Amino acid sequence: MSGSNATSGRNESLEAHLKRENPLLLEPLAEFRRLDRIAAKMHLLAPDASFTRRVPWWPVISLLGTFSAGKSSFINGYLGTELQRTGNQAVDDRFTVICYSDDDEARTLPGTAVDADLRFPFYRISGDIEDVAAGEGRRINNYLQLKTCHAEPVRGKILLDSPGFDADSQRSATLQITDRIIDLSDLVLVFFDARHPEPGAMRDTLRHLVSDTIGRDDASKFVFVLNQIDTTAREDNPEDVVAAWQRALASSGLTAGRFLRIYDEDSAPPIADEALAKRFKAKKDADMVELHRRMTGVEVDRAYRVVEMMTGAARTLAGDTGVGRLKTHLGQWRRRVGIFDIAILVPLAVLIGAGAIIYRDTAGRLLGAIGNASPTGIAVVTILIVVFAGIHFCVRGLVARRIAAGIQPASQQAFALDLRRAFLRNTRWWRSMALLQPKGWGWLARRRVRRIQAKHETMIRRLNDRFARPSG
Repeated sequence: MSGSNATSGRNESLEAHLKRENPLLLEPLAEFRRLDRIAAKMHLLAPDASFTRRVPWWPVISLLGTFSAGKSSFINGYLGTELQRTGNQAVDDRFTVICYSDDDEARTLPGTAVDADLRFPFYRISGDIEDVAAGEGRRINNYLQLKTCHAEPVRGKILLDSPGFDADSQRSATLQITDRIIDLSDLVLVFFDARHPEPGAMRDTLRHLVSDTIGRDDASKFVFVLNQIDTTAREDNPEDVVAAWQRALASSGLTAGRFLRIYDEDSAPPIADEALAKRFKAKKDADMVELHRRMTGVEVDRAYRVVEMMTGAARTLAGDTGVGRLKTHLGQWRRRVGIFDIAILVPLAVLIGAGAIIYRDTAGRLLGAIGNASPTGIAVVTILIVVFAGIHFCVRGLVARRIAAGIQPASQQAFALDLRRAFLRNTRWWRSMALLQPKGWGWLARRRVRRIQAKHETMIRRLNDRFARPSG
């Protein structure tokens, strides 16, 4: 199956799933596919690439934190089933993707199950791992696993449970995956163990998570969860523990943020003081209600985020980082080749002129032959054209390769475009240098992209009609 056919097949499969589970996203999907076709014609996307790969079509809730911070226990309680192993020591050293299944039996599948399926946020994450840790991309099953369960709370969404960050052996790849999680998640729950304010092994990780949170446009999706807060009941000082954690995070640069304080009633030892137990339980219940409310709300947030990402993809394609940057490189290429052409033509004209002066009689006969279109004249003109064309096309090829080598991939963008590939396609020897618009960026393509951008407000209004009613 060719790359374009494979991409079409995956998108059709995705469309079928969205029809069943989230029809609101069908319209943005159709616009993403139109952008795919435009970018593919411009060679800004490889045949097997698609904007849809960078969009997590299911709401994503990620749980990050330390070992023994209670993430697995929280997940089990949320799902109502013992899916995750629990314990005070490290019980899982891989990222676990949890999704719904109609099958009553829970299953654990290898990392390749999510690495090769564009519906999951880890689609082709093996390539990102390979970039930061050579050779590790082939060992994707050491980093990821998929667990399925028949639990209604996870229907229509994806949970991502992270391992603790204490081990250094896979730290670079682990942090690479963590960065990808943070970018794609609708809600990020960062769990801390209230019993151990900032353990030494966590300082680097805290700094990494917190420093990346500061200044983000979507910083509101981070929720800091202090688990096992019941352990402070003996001293009755939960506020002091919260303050200690806030100071620890402030040392990493985070000076604002609210903590939710929770604990697992089933596994927690009883609190002897009845009044104190009631106060702790009331606070825990209130925070758990807020936490569950945030987790339920991601389904609505996801629809709005996908529309925003659709507009962002169109903006990336048509803006300075897409077509604008490609035009800049092509303009640079034309100028350099033009300079070389002039540098070749001027000496060649001088050389011909000097020869004409020295060999007046021969030059006169050649000019006469050319003027009369005799075979000799035609042969002379043909040789001159071939020589100049050969030099010109060699120069334009060399200049194109030189510029292409300096084009850096836009890997930090949410929708990375293959500018180098598009540039080389636009500098093929048969493509005229007089064409100012890149290949595939005609008036029709420009109009289609503008229409996609213009649909943003219409789609938002349709979502508002479903979830809000300003008119009352």
